[in-house]
Amino acid sequence: MNPKQASVLLACVMVAACGKPAPAAEEMDMGMPADVTFSAEQIAHGSVKWAAISTETVADYVEVPGHLVPDEDRTARLSVAVRGRVTAVNANIGDSVSRGQVLVVLQSEEASSKRADLAKANAELSERQSALRFARAARERAERLLALKSGSAQDLERARADEAAAEAGVAQATAMVEHARTALSVLDVDANGQVKMAAPIAGVVIARDVVVGAVVDAGAVPFVVTDPATLWLEFGVTNAVAAALKPGQRLHFVETGSPDVLDAHVLRVSRAVDPSTRLVPVRASVVNSRSRLRPEMFVTVRAETTPARPVLTVPQGAVQLFDGRPAVFLVEPDGKGGAKFTRRDVETGTTTNGRTHITKGLTSGDVIVTDGAFAVRSSFTHSKMKMG
Repeated sequence: MNPKQASVLLACVMVAACGKPAPAAEEMDMGMPADVTFSAEQIAHGSVKWAAISTETVADYVEVPGHLVPDEDRTARLSVAVRGRVTAVNANIGDSVSRGQVLVVLQSEEASSKRADLAKANAELSERQSALRFARAARERAERLLALKSGSAQDLERARADEAAAEAGVAQATAMVEHARTALSVLDVDANGQVKMAAPIAGVVIARDVVVGAVVDAGAVPFVVTDPATLWLEFGVTNAVAAALKPGQRLHFVETGSPDVLDAHVLRVSRAVDPSTRLVPVRASVVNSRSRLRPEMFVTVRAETTPARPVLTVPQGAVQLFDGRPAVFLVEPDGKGGAKFTRRDVETGTTTNGRTHITKGLTSGDVIVTDGAFAVRSSFTHSKMKMG
């Protein structure tokens, strides 16, 4: 190829290159928009609502498991005082019983024996009283005879000694009767030797350990009855949390599977650590006036660890996440039913009863989206995709 042909070829190549369209510039991600605007129709469609936020008084707390137990100060255990065979059982677990209601009946030979001891003691007392009356009459007769010079002083002294011995016998017999009566009174045994055990308090039967025909020994507990109007709440906390709890302090707890928050008051914070759990046992009192709660129910206890203080809280649904960062939406209504929503990053604390604590990013009086925040977030996301 000669120099002239090469020059022509180079010129053609350059012309061809210049005739190609320039490559399109890559679209750039412009990021999340600063705000979005909704019309009145969009606000109604997304069920968007807003309100000014204000401070609430809250306290930091920890949640620990706990369980309800009977109030031992309102619980009675029927204890058998004498060995016997069960002839009747008149209550079962869960039954409501009144004070004095007979719950179990025993047939007891020992009780019959004690009743016979009382009868024997009464008979002995009656005999000693008769002897005392005779001795007293003899002493009075000896005094009259001595006054008439018909008796001797020796006879009078002997009569007085007999009277003193009779009085001692009566005192001894009286003591035996009281002893036998006391031993029988704790048994409540009737003339047929039956021991009737009655409920000492009104309440609910929470334990039964007896059946008809069984022989029970002294000390056995066939029934446990408790007044369910109050219960004890027992749980364990770390030593740091225990230091913040004081007798009389109010606690909150929730039943498993229930959203209702109930109250309790601290009765006692143990001075020792439970060796099995390494936690400090705490006991609180719960008023159960409607008998809604039952012993041995499991609950979640919320124990406050700091004094109550004013903080900003918002509905939990008002906080939305953008790339893992929480944010809320400030609102500027346009006066025509529409509004402009501006994203505001925030820092959050704990969430309690559907309210989230805002630690940074908002001030009291700010107007934010309280309902329909997800619809606003979706609009932000959609706007970012169109700008991408």
